[in-house]
Amino acid sequence: MVAAADAQNYAQKLGISHDMVVQELGWDEDTDDALRAEIEEATGSELLDEDTDEVVDVVLLWWREGDGDLVDELLNVITPLADDGVVWVLTPKTGQLGHVDPSEIGESATPAGLTATTPVSLGTWTGTKLTQPKTPSKQR
Repeated sequence: MVAAADAQNYAQKLGISHDMVVQELGWDEDTDDALRAEIEEATGSELLDEDTDEVVDVVLLWWREGDGDLVDELLNVITPLADDGVVWVLTPKTGQLGHVDPSEIGESATPAGLTATTPVSLGTWTGTKLTQPKTPSKQR
């Protein structure tokens, strides 16, 4: 079954597994619905939206050039994030409308207290993983 293999592949690339709580922000008509469905299949639950009060393991942030100030958005998205949670900034690939340079993501991560890792390919989107410091600098 091809869909199941793809679901496992994308979920593995994103470090998403069963029972993880995933929040999705920045959905629009250009987002990859197949990727979204594969993540839901891997976790066994629906993606949460911006109105959730739950602590989340992963934030999927669909981000395009012109969406606003990425630093401000990252400062907002880390609020519901678990101490060991991660943010995936999903941007259109190079050459696609709305592409964001990976260096811009890295530069925006630092003021939000996050560190960017090497981007991964996710179909027509690129995912950049942002992690929090291993030693929390703030008390919740």
